[in-house]
Amino acid sequence: MLTMIATCRLNEVDPKAWFADVLARIADRPASRLHDLLPWEWKLLRQADKPADQQVA
Repeated sequence: MLTMIATCRLNEVDPKAWFADVLARIADRPASRLHDLLPWEWKLLRQADKPADQQVA
């Protein structure tokens, strides 16, 4: 668990938000797509979901 929290911090991801979202999504996710829930992939997906005027460069 500590490794995942540290990984989130290294990738500038809020560990609490990431973990809560992953727990909500993991049951419905096919095993072949679990890599999308890794912190660095999750961050990219979240940024893509934001409107252009809210994205930070």
